[in-house]
Amino acid sequence: MEMIQGFLIAAVAFLLVLGIVVTVHELGHFLAAKAFGTKIDRFSIGFGQAIASWRDKSGVDWRIGWLPIGGYVRFAGDDNAASIPDAEDLATMRRDLIDQGRGAEIDRYFHFKPVYQRAIIAAAGPAANFLLAIAIFAVFLSTLGEWVVPARIAQVEAGSPAAAAGLRPGDLILKADGRRVVRFDDVAEVVSVRANVPITFVVDRGGREVVLTATPRWQLRNDPVGGPQRIGVLGIRPEQSSDDFVNVRYNPIEAVQRGAQRTWHTLETTVFYLGRMITGQVSADQLRGPLGIATVTKNVATLGNDSSDGFLENLGRSALNLAQLVAVLSVSIGFMNLLPVPVLDGGHLLFYAYEAVFRRPLAAKVQAAGYRVGLALVLGLMLFATWNDLQRLHVFKLIGGLFS
Repeated sequence: MEMIQGFLIAAVAFLLVLGIVVTVHELGHFLAAKAFGTKIDRFSIGFGQAIASWRDKSGVDWRIGWLPIGGYVRFAGDDNAASIPDAEDLATMRRDLIDQGRGAEIDRYFHFKPVYQRAIIAAAGPAANFLLAIAIFAVFLSTLGEWVVPARIAQVEAGSPAAAAGLRPGDLILKADGRRVVRFDDVAEVVSVRANVPITFVVDRGGREVVLTATPRWQLRNDPVGGPQRIGVLGIRPEQSSDDFVNVRYNPIEAVQRGAQRTWHTLETTVFYLGRMITGQVSADQLRGPLGIATVTKNVATLGNDSSDGFLENLGRSALNLAQLVAVLSVSIGFMNLLPVPVLDGGHLLFYAYEAVFRRPLAAKVQAAGYRVGLALVLGLMLFATWNDLQRLHVFKLIGGLFS
């Protein structure tokens, strides 16, 4: 019974979180297209056969597909897989519209829009993801504030990287790797993805600034949300008595600024870690696919819930935790979609850049080949991440045990 309950929590939370992130992403494309007067045929959340659909007054077919792992906006004239016809296709499309007596609609077709408008529409999806993250962070910061622990060191573990670098109890960390430090969590964000990378710290030691260099080392830790993870550690601990925690509240403008900073730092950390993964400095076994994200979502939804608390209190706590996960995941989805892979928004932007420079779109054959390569890369990455998920969940050991 407990397993079934856990599965249901994971499924519902996963679909809710992913649905919000995907819907906002596609709304970014949709609203930008609407602003430029683009003719839109369909707005879909999920793929496959529609389980619900309706058509609005402007002729847009809104639908929810049975496979809720993505979504799309289909513009009028989207006929080929890459969604970018070449010069010959455009000429044919224009001629067909004129022959059908619909020449007046040509300027509303996405592919006949100026290249800068198409680029804005393509970039609007990731931009919407970043704005969603900023908005969520800002709402939390302006209403609940944040409990922070100043980055003052209370303990330095013997033999740790911090001890080797000369960090001492009482030091107040001001900067880490050039980033201004406000709270101890800021230090953890920098250190966790920089194992074996020297980091320059600026600390306040008795009223004077001291510059030190420390190199974090790998450590396997069991995270209550993500499970076992290899992260970088220094071997320092902050003061954590109840008197050390400070609740900082922000006015709306400050909250938006702080929300933008959090979004940027999340993006910066993602890019840095991905770069280390590509160059082989860290293992790719931390990549998560749909199963891994569903597991994290379930853990976040149940984090801090107590059977002694009421249902509504636990539900509210889960909603707050999931909202923060939506913000973090939204940043990741926005970044991934900006990668220059033809099947993603970044790939379309790459094609538009070519068209802007050479005054003509790429040949259809080149676009189709790029699409196939991009699709293979994305599917390969998803399969690899799913393999990691299965390994992390010990599925293969379970199956092996059935036959041993």
